[in-house]
Amino acid sequence: MPFRLEDFDYSLPDELIAQAPLGERTASRLLEVGHETLFDRHFTDLPDLVRPGDLLVFNDTRVVHARLFGVKQTGGNVEILIERPIGDHEALAQIRASKSPKPGSRISVADGAFEVEVLGRLGEFFHLAFPRAHALVPLLEAYGKLPLPPYIERPAGQADETRYQTVYARHHGSVAAPTAGLHFDEGLLARLDSAGAGLAYLTLHVGAGTFQPVRVDDLSEHRMHRERYLIPAETVEQIAATRSSGGRVIAVGTTSLRALEAAAQNGPLSAGGGETELFILPGFRFQVADALITNFHLPKSTLLMLVSAFAGADRIRDAYAHAIRERYRFFSYGDAMFLNRQS
Repeated sequence: MPFRLEDFDYSLPDELIAQAPLGERTASRLLEVGHETLFDRHFTDLPDLVRPGDLLVFNDTRVVHARLFGVKQTGGNVEILIERPIGDHEALAQIRASKSPKPGSRISVADGAFEVEVLGRLGEFFHLAFPRAHALVPLLEAYGKLPLPPYIERPAGQADETRYQTVYARHHGSVAAPTAGLHFDEGLLARLDSAGAGLAYLTLHVGAGTFQPVRVDDLSEHRMHRERYLIPAETVEQIAATRSSGGRVIAVGTTSLRALEAAAQNGPLSAGGGETELFILPGFRFQVADALITNFHLPKSTLLMLVSAFAGADRIRDAYAHAIRERYRFFSYGDAMFLNRQS
């Protein structure tokens, strides 16, 4: 039977949508979702769930200041949200304006600090050219704003500059944080290492498309947004060693899982990079990850579909119903789950 969008809907009270981070990264709750049981834990309990020889795989992308404000040549105000950079001087972006800018037009950005040219459209995104005198990412960091998710109903503040980044963020390129990683601090990473777990890293740059709603009811008609990833040779070697010793591969976040599974679609997992538009629905055959640490996801979202495929749709429905009853905090600044892959 084809999956319908309504199969992945649930009702969430607005007050459970976390609007700000807790005082400490590790202060969040952790719902352990077993094959038959649910356990309410704290995120600091994570080392108790990880066995010696397990490997945690983290996404070390860094969120860029991807939100820009400007004025069209006609005088209209625009808001630009970078979807992803294309090289050092171009980008795909969403643009919010009373009237869409035309190809060939220019937008004055950041009170006239620089101009961008609209080269054209690629699907729902605008193709923009930035000044060639400066590399794109430093320009964004200097003049852009941190892009918080649309369900956080406040502008980004100074605290978000730190808390909406993971402590291991290295490579600029995302417009949304890999939020499962926001729960980790240096102390917890050290505890995991002392417990005998391995730590590995890859990079997947999260695009603004992650917040786009699914607009079709028949999910076989949905096309995923594309995202860039890179898996280092060292990480592939760590995964192979973990497998040979009987350990588990634990993906920290859906972005880490998506990169791993995308890289293993056409054969054994190998080092390197590329772009993926992998759409994971129940019935998907996972090749790499054995467990997943993830936050709670929006109704009717592709990420809710992904975790339903990983842990089982019925199990996820039970877990989300439990989390709502127990007043867990949802979405980017919310609480987390530890999911075991359904056999």
